[in-house]
Amino acid sequence: MSFEPFCTTKETGKGTGLGLATVYGIVTQAGGYISVYSELGHGTTFKVYLPAAAGEVEVAGRREEAEQPASSGTGTVLVVEDEDAVRSLAVAILERAGYNVFSARNSQEAEAAFQESGRDFALLLTDVIMPGGSGPDLHRRLSASRSPLPVLYMSGYTGHVTVDQRRLETGAPFLQKPFDADVLLRAVRRAMNG
Repeated sequence: MSFEPFCTTKETGKGTGLGLATVYGIVTQAGGYISVYSELGHGTTFKVYLPAAAGEVEVAGRREEAEQPASSGTGTVLVVEDEDAVRSLAVAILERAGYNVFSARNSQEAEAAFQESGRDFALLLTDVIMPGGSGPDLHRRLSASRSPLPVLYMSGYTGHVTVDQRRLETGAPFLQKPFDADVLLRAVRRAMNG
């Protein structure tokens, strides 16, 4: 069985089949291996093999992040995400933290909101891969029409996969989905501060 990123049973406009591709990316990035066995009428079994860790393992940056609470924010954020649930979650988290938020399902809606609002956006929070366009292309178009616009990209793919597929430049601000409120707010604050 392959882990094709856009193999999906969802209806058009209801998102893409990123689940298995994301799992595959995470497992292989960690130096592991994933196998799948499926038999009609009997189900499917996934086996994930990860390298053993010797000694105590500390996740870089976690202790520092845990000690620094996410602060409330100011400014206007444009959230662009084709998955309704993810977009609604991001908007709710940002609004609760004090941000003014505009949201869009795709590049076309985002460009219309950007031009019609007349606002100075403090940040573009956009999915990397969307139907009908990409986050990096959207950022380039919006930045060309107004002063430099800070951006934070998000994706269900791991960061190295989006860079390897030449969708993102190395070092671009990146947020891995799924995320929780603290992770999102810290990433937004870092992206706004450059």
